[in-house]
Amino acid sequence: MTTSGPSDRSERGTERQNWIERRREKIRAEVDRNRRGEYTVPTWVLALALVLIVGGWLALIFLA
Repeated sequence: MTTSGPSDRSERGTERQNWIERRREKIRAEVDRNRRGEYTVPTWVLALALVLIVGGWLALIFLA
């Protein structure tokens, strides 16, 4: 039988704090990249735009 002692709780707290700090660092790095002009459009946005353009084009062809 295992019990959750204070060391387990402090480990989880440290783990969570490390995760939060890593997340903040990733966000800071992304903001810095964007400020330097290294912004890239996510792939899913490009794919969505392509689907909308092709769908609109096909709608014009078949509904006209």
